[in-house]
Amino acid sequence: MQVHDFPLVAGILAVAALAALLAVRLKQPLIVAFIGVGILVGPVGLGWVTTDGTIELLAHLGIAILLFLVGLRLDIHLIRSTGPVALATGLGQVAFTSIIGFGIARMLGMDTVTAIYVAVALTFSSTIIIVKLLSDKREIDHLHGRIAVGFLIVQDIVVVAVMIALTAFGQESSGSMPTDIALVLGKGVALVAGIYLLMKVVLPRLLHTVARSQELLVLFGVAYAVSIAAVSDLLGFSSEVGAFLAGMSLASTPYRDALGARLVSLRDFLLLFFFLALGAQLEFTDAGTQIAEALVFSVFVLIGNPLIVIVIMSLMRYPVKVGFLAGLTVAQISEFSLILAALGLSLGHITNSTVSLITVVGLITIGGSTYLILYSHQIFARIGPWLERFERTNGETRRVEPESKQYDVILYGLGRFGGRIAERLTDDGWRVLGVDFDPYWVKRQHQHGMDVVYGSAEDIHFLETLPLESARAVISTVPVADANLALLHGLRHHGFGGRVVVAARAERDARELLDAGIDIVLEPFRIAADATVEVLEEIVIGDREATDGSADGSAEREPE
Repeated sequence: MQVHDFPLVAGILAVAALAALLAVRLKQPLIVAFIGVGILVGPVGLGWVTTDGTIELLAHLGIAILLFLVGLRLDIHLIRSTGPVALATGLGQVAFTSIIGFGIARMLGMDTVTAIYVAVALTFSSTIIIVKLLSDKREIDHLHGRIAVGFLIVQDIVVVAVMIALTAFGQESSGSMPTDIALVLGKGVALVAGIYLLMKVVLPRLLHTVARSQELLVLFGVAYAVSIAAVSDLLGFSSEVGAFLAGMSLASTPYRDALGARLVSLRDFLLLFFFLALGAQLEFTDAGTQIAEALVFSVFVLIGNPLIVIVIMSLMRYPVKVGFLAGLTVAQISEFSLILAALGLSLGHITNSTVSLITVVGLITIGGSTYLILYSHQIFARIGPWLERFERTNGETRRVEPESKQYDVILYGLGRFGGRIAERLTDDGWRVLGVDFDPYWVKRQHQHGMDVVYGSAEDIHFLETLPLESARAVISTVPVADANLALLHGLRHHGFGGRVVVAARAERDARELLDAGIDIVLEPFRIAADATVEVLEEIVIGDREATDGSADGSAEREPE
């Protein structure tokens, strides 16, 4: 393809736009549409796109911007906030998926190097897609959402480490192994040290000046990412690694959100060319065998990966439902898997046929997992009883013995909203028993001297362990309508006669809960908005009175 052939480029972009529209209607991520367009206009399809230097350059720019944004939004504090579960689940899933995937690949007759690439490609999931889906479902702040984002960040760190290792040691060398290792380590230390000096000495002052113009900030961000990527490539590491480190160096600055928001559209546009280039390289010379292998690997990713997460989280005493919902987020391979495959192809480790196989697995798993996540609660309602064998929380529900005490209030949900309510009620002399199914909040509130138990609002049988006879009210700050309706049903079943107060995220949920018989429905966002307006009105009235008073005073002093 000649890139300066304007009508042909226009035609490709038109096809991409139509495919993206279809993907949106089918509730699929745009990455599926882009891969499909790459195959359609590549040699396998219409033959519009072949391997071309300019297309590959734009593809590399897209990958560099993608890795730059990943580094820019790398939030280590999020991993800490989700506790050890993010690290254990992230590393555990990568390890077990790699080992089992390698075994499957070898059983299918692949050589060792190819099996390693395929196995590693199966381990990574798309942070971009998962965050988008969870945000659309308003579950990004739920326990399983926070855990999922935490171990996806761990995966991002692992994939960068893998790319560093591949690019550092993947080239042929005539020197001895100790010399090669020392040289690679020296270059790596020099690269990191240089970026660290930039981050501490140059960037703070430079960004303050650059940020005065939004357009200049965007231009600087792209130039900085590409420049560090080029330096990394010259040192023998991949350009992707340099772009990732460039993003990390800006992650602690106050300009990262503005920069990241403005580069998202550029990233999405340039990634289209990566998938065009990928489609131009695909070979389906043995389609029958590849489809059979792709189905085997896809079933493993769609079913095996979630099971691995469920088992790990179950061993860490998380409810099986939380493990299931978090596990569905790894039931796919990501754009990083395709980038890793392309890197392996450029290093000569794997063939186009292997890249094609990984791409087909990506299409199947990304498309399938999207629907699994969208309908996760309906799916769990059907298969939940089959997963009860993984439940390990029964002993945890009696960590504190509430039967030995009398409580005025039983409070579900000990996060920021619920924890503050518990604190205020306790200060006012109320006896409060806290309940949460997040071990992090249970441990934290227990350390602060609060009586807490580990349990779920949806567990009707758990109510048998609570001192409902003495409680005057049961409060749930969990803004999930289904969970609160289940709690109400359980309380009625046990004959609870006190008040039931729950939280709701949306006005529609609040009406549904009131109609079901909830006594009081709290709407945290509306409460916060009303309180904010009251404060603002006081400020405005105070400023107006001060202004009026100043004006009156001036008028009185004029005659003098």
